[in-house]
Parts: sequence; C-alpha cells; structure tokens
Amino acid sequence: MSEITITRTTKPGNLPDATKLGFGHCFADHMFVMDYEKGKGWHNSSIVPYDEFCMYPSAMVLHYGQAIFEGMKAFRTKNNEITLFRPQDYLSRFNRSAEILCIPQMDTKMVHEALKTLIQMDKAWVPDCFGTSLYIRPFVVATDPYVGVKVSDTYKLYIILSPSGAYYAKGFDPVSIKVEDKFVRAVHGGLGEAKTPANYAASLKAQVEAQKEGFTQVLWLDAVERKYIEEVGTMNIFFKINGELITPALNGSILGGITRRTVLELARHWGVKATERAISIDEVYEANAKGQLEEVFGSGTAAVISPVGELSWKGQKIVINNNQTGPFAQKLFDYVTGLQYGKVEDTFGWVETVAKL
Repeated sequence: MSEITITRTTKPGNLPDATKLGFGHCFADHMFVMDYEKGKGWHNSSIVPYDEFCMYPSAMVLHYGQAIFEGMKAFRTKNNEITLFRPQDYLSRFNRSAEILCIPQMDTKMVHEALKTLIQMDKAWVPDCFGTSLYIRPFVVATDPYVGVKVSDTYKLYIILSPSGAYYAKGFDPVSIKVEDKFVRAVHGGLGEAKTPANYAASLKAQVEAQKEGFTQVLWLDAVERKYIEEVGTMNIFFKINGELITPALNGSILGGITRRTVLELARHWGVKATERAISIDEVYEANAKGQLEEVFGSGTAAVISPVGELSWKGQKIVINNNQTGPFAQKLFDYVTGLQYGKVEDTFGWVETVAKL
C-alpha cells in the first residue's frame, strides 16, 4: 500500500451525547482522500481534517452524475474493541458500482487498510450505546472540469465518518410501507444495482408523497409490468410465507445488499428454506388472505432489520403479524447486532477488530 500522508486536525470536536444522536448529521474529525488521474492511476492517499473541499463549477459530477458511494459501520463492543462487519464484502460492492458507472477499479485491500487507519485515528467518535455506531461513507466523484458527456479522466475518493443513532426514529417498531404503483425507480440494464446518487434521486418524489400519506417507506415494483416486488427505498425486502423465507432475486435492478446476503446465509444455516425468486405483490396479498403471510421485514446496513407491520397497495391495507415484530425478524436482529457488538461469537468470520480503546 502506498504511504498515507496524515494531517491531524488542530480543532478536534467532541462526540455528542449518544442518546441524542440522529443519523448522518454529525461527522468525525478526519476524512480519507485519494486522487485518480488517467495514466497515473489512484494515488496521493491522505488523511486530513474533515472540512469543505474545492471543486470547479464545471466538475463533471455536478452535471452528469458520475458518482458512487457505499455505507458500512464500525461498532464499539462490550470489551471496548472497535469492529467492522464484513468490510471486504462492502468494498467489493463498491467496485461493482464503480464498474457500472465506468469509474476505475480501486485496490480494495488498500482502501481497507486506509479505512482502518482512519478509524484508529477517530476511534473516540464511535459511540458506546447499543443501537449506535460509526457510520462509514466512502464515495467517489468525477472531477474533470468539462461540460460534455463522457467518462471522466479524474476522480476523488473520500471516506467520511458519522457517529449515528438508530436509523428510524421509532427504533425497532414495525413500519408502514406504501407499495408504489405510480412511480418507478429502476429497470433491468440500468443503474438499479449500483449505489449511485441517481438511484436515490429517482426515489425521492415517491418517498415524499408516501410520507405525506403517513407511510415510512416505499416498496418498489418492477418498472415494466408493475407487478413484481423489487426493494424498499433503503432496504431489501423479505417475506416469510408458510415457513419459507422469500426475497426478490437479484435481477440487475435491485441492490445486492450485504445484510440481505447475511440474512440468507443465516436462514439457511438455521435450517430455514430461503428462496431468491420473482415474487409478485398479488402473491403476497393472496398469502395474507390465506393466513400464510407470517412476517415481512427489510434488511439494510443502516436499519439492520426493519419489521414491516402494514402494507398498502392501491388503497388495500394489510396488517402483518398484528403489527408486531415477528419472531424470525427478532431472531435475525438479535443475532446480527449481537455479532456486531461482540455479544455473540463470530463463527462466520464476518467481524474484524480494527482498534481498541
């Protein structure tokens, strides 16, 4: 790995009260920065104080959206160790997003080492209450000062850190979700499986309207037939029907979630039939009518597991498990968070200790 130049802040901040942390509002003292230039590759690795940065008004990312990001977490365990959960899986997905957006591939081992160095410097920013974490946001933006549609020749990679509380204000309580039948987010062959700003911009209009109607999130259907379930705005989605766990198969328009993969691996390890396939909204409603829809929950890095208590589709509302958290969702939440906070033994090799307080 190339040497990282380190410039420490002269104005260190303080971690806010852990009980008052929201999500994504507060940032740690330092950030990692690395440059890319065509013909030179990724270079100039540095850790500098978290601050504003300069960019030309003509920078290509501002006009044509060539950008990607990731989201992962660091946790403080009961033994005051700082751990990461499946970091290489997240960084591999980062490179997959880069491939889709024509951004040069990164040496994930190098980025991994840089991330560990950054966390070791800012380990005091990892909150210590259960449910809190240090959210990690790597991202890449195209920086060519050129107003024209092409692949950029220069990029910047950043990693910023944000101490965060629970993702949802309601905590682990079941959420209400609107099944979107008017707007669409992604199509096969598009950007749906990439973590790129355009993906999330495409979801905003539907999300705003759903929240006005009292819903927490939107459940997207496929953009062609408006029939098959894809994912929730910030999560993958699971249905437990007649003892079987079902989630939409990755088809090019659904993000391959790391928590999604974890849920599938755990379910199969525990002897639960876990299936990845196309599932229609009609099938879900029919299963509910037959009394076979046992649980619905989302999975994602930010929320981990988010039980769904209500689904509303074309004005037809169904209540799942009496609007209570289901036993399987609870088991998954307890196990995954137990791994992350060092309360459960890691027999899968998913947890990495990167610092100790």
